[in-house]
Amino acid sequence: MSILDLIFPKTCLECKKEGKYLCDKCLVKAKILRPVCPYCEKASIDGFTHAKCRKKYGLDGLTSVWDYDGVIKKAIMALKYKYSTEVGKELSENYIKELLTRSDLVRGGVLVPIPIHWYRENVRGFNQSVEIGEEVATKLNRKFIPDLLIKKKSTTPQATLSVAERKQNLEGVFTVNPHYDLNSMHFVLLFDDVFTTGSTLKEAAKVLKRSGVKKVWGLTIAR
Repeated sequence: MSILDLIFPKTCLECKKEGKYLCDKCLVKAKILRPVCPYCEKASIDGFTHAKCRKKYGLDGLTSVWDYDGVIKKAIMALKYKYSTEVGKELSENYIKELLTRSDLVRGGVLVPIPIHWYRENVRGFNQSVEIGEEVATKLNRKFIPDLLIKKKSTTPQATLSVAERKQNLEGVFTVNPHYDLNSMHFVLLFDDVFTTGSTLKEAAKVLKRSGVKKVWGLTIAR
């Protein structure tokens, strides 16, 4: 136990029990999700996009572990808005543990995190998708490219917008880093913390596919 733990003891974000930010009891209560199509969000074998939902520059599938609720939601919110990297460590450890049991976890692929604008990253000090994404890539034995995508401009936080506004908010905000040749890149695992409407992942997938990537799969902690 460190001095910080004595002064500011770790307490579960949900039930306030001391010891961990995500206690075992609250983690067990977190709903494990079944695979769905990322467009109609109806049941889909292994999370593949249904044939009728497919888009030329769209996501080919989606893997999300937990329902965005309870201790999982509070951990993601703490990581995003309170800049708590310690919460991130616990969240990533538990996420990877669950992810490795998933039958719908696709094989292969380069793991690419959703970028945030440089100004927001400077204020926050880190990008949660990069921090957790790197751990995931290491444990899954995937190549990790944190700067493949660039966010060109700062946008209004998606959580404050309607479905229509979210899509409009992200139009044209991502670009591909010119240092990479995507024509030889067959498969990208696109990582983000939460899939809500999917606007962020879908916009990023569109940019990647238009630049030459053959297959793009969404990978998130929660949905």
